[in-house]
Amino acid sequence: MTGDELKVRVGPDATEAALERPGTRPFDFTGRPMRGWVVVASSAVSEDQALAAWIDQGHDFAASLPPK
Repeated sequence: MTGDELKVRVGPDATEAALERPGTRPFDFTGRPMRGWVVVASSAVSEDQALAAWIDQGHDFAASLPPK
């Protein structure tokens, strides 16, 4: 989390669906949205279950990447 917001890497294929969830917006701090990332408002992760769902989604995407 940065400040009150959570940044989650969901992957390019899941971005559109993630942005349909409440409290989300594209991750854009340079004027160009970062593909595959979303920002989740603190109000959307105030419940442990909601936060866990976002953490799981980010973890699942990261785990699907090839090792470096």
